[in-house]
Amino acid sequence: MNEQQSCRRRSQSRLLTFTVASAALALYALRFRPRLLTWGATPDEADRAYPGDELVPEADGTSTMATTLPAPPEKVWPWLVQMGGDRAGWYSWDLLDHFGEPSASHIAPQWQTLQEGQRLLATRDGQAWFTVARLEPNRTLVLRSDLGLPSGHSFDPDWEARPPARMGGVWSFHLRPTADGMTRLVVRTRGQSRPRLLMRPFDLFMGEPAHFIMQTRQFHNLRTRLTAAA
Repeated sequence: MNEQQSCRRRSQSRLLTFTVASAALALYALRFRPRLLTWGATPDEADRAYPGDELVPEADGTSTMATTLPAPPEKVWPWLVQMGGDRAGWYSWDLLDHFGEPSASHIAPQWQTLQEGQRLLATRDGQAWFTVARLEPNRTLVLRSDLGLPSGHSFDPDWEARPPARMGGVWSFHLRPTADGMTRLVVRTRGQSRPRLLMRPFDLFMGEPAHFIMQTRQFHNLRTRLTAAA
């Protein structure tokens, strides 16, 4: 094989790789990503505005996921209100978000008090946290997170200067009773990252899939706990 033929084959190989990668990205963007971002939610639930949306008015990305839990809102609420890295955990993949410690499998009275402005730790060293931004018992819980990059440390946007590189948003839980005595739990996220050109690809191909994996696991574990407690 001469040099010209070798160059032609390398060019064809690169073109094929580019074509396959482009097709895969298009398939993900057009078919799989919309389902991932609205998993379990009805069109009405996905399109509706929720408390906490106003905290990130110009969001780069939004997701709305939902599930039906086998208990009324007043039975679901105690599990949500005790969430936190320094409390009951997050009921998701504990190895990833709770330092490897199992999330609580029972309602703990000492963690049933929660108020707006309270911080829920996300890391052992206390450098990252969620802030309770909105709270309406048995109905709405909105958690807000703002992280400076690359440190990953939280900051308060109401009192501190926003670092040029940052990511933040809201993670909100909305409970609605169903006619048969169960709970429709809708979880909305809205996020914004800067610099957008650098962070947007990370959000699309890492952040959103990671949230899907963690949120569906939380739905499963909440359902398991509520069923066991019935």
